Amino acid sequence: MIELKGVTKSFDSLQVLKGVDLKIEPREIVSIMGPSGAGKTTLLQLIGTLDKPNSGTIKINDVDVLALNEKKLAEFRNKQIGFIFQFHQLLPEFTALENVQIPALIAGKSFRQAAEEAKELLHFLKLSDRMTHKPSELSGGEKQRVAVARALINNPSVILADEPSGSLDSKNREDLHRLFFDLRDKFGQTIVIITHDLELAKLSERTLQMKDGIILQ
Repeated sequence: MIELKGVTKSFDSLQVLKGVDLKIEPREIVSIMGPSGAGKTTLLQLIGTLDKPNSGTIKINDVDVLALNEKKLAEFRNKQIGFIFQFHQLLPEFTALENVQIPALIAGKSFRQAAEEAKELLHFLKLSDRMTHKPSELSGGEKQRVAVARALINNPSVILADEPSGSLDSKNREDLHRLFFDLRDKFGQTIVIITHDLELAKLSERTLQMKDGIILQ
């Protein structure tokens, strides 16, 4: 599903990743932990094809993503990878429904199809009565569930979550933790989570530790 070999990444003279090898199986839920500066977010950005390594290989679903041109890479990212961020990254001028629709419209789906699929996801996430609300009118937990729906709209094979529970209170953190397993069971995604939340990491099927740009074995 996800396979990295010998991945390095530097920013000027700072080497952030120092030869990362990683293999994640289909439908696996993996948490990656480590101190600030360990390279966790950089690693997630490389898996998500938002940046490219200096060396090494990255394969997702047996596709060598580094061999794709920019157009093909953008299409691959849009259809195969869903992102969930700590601070939601919802567009403030759009409603919950419109925010969820956007990746589907970028993927070429009709407005009607995108709206129908977005409504189904928001209903599944218990947000049927919040579809017409803008982010400023939603609670933190509601905004995060809208972000989850947006990540799911194109039925990606991979979900990447960067500190997804970092801005939530304890009740919403617990709900989000359970939701990851509900999503995997219903939609079959592989889920990679960057987190400092030990409780979330404990629930994952596998927890990896990063330190100084490498994954500790």
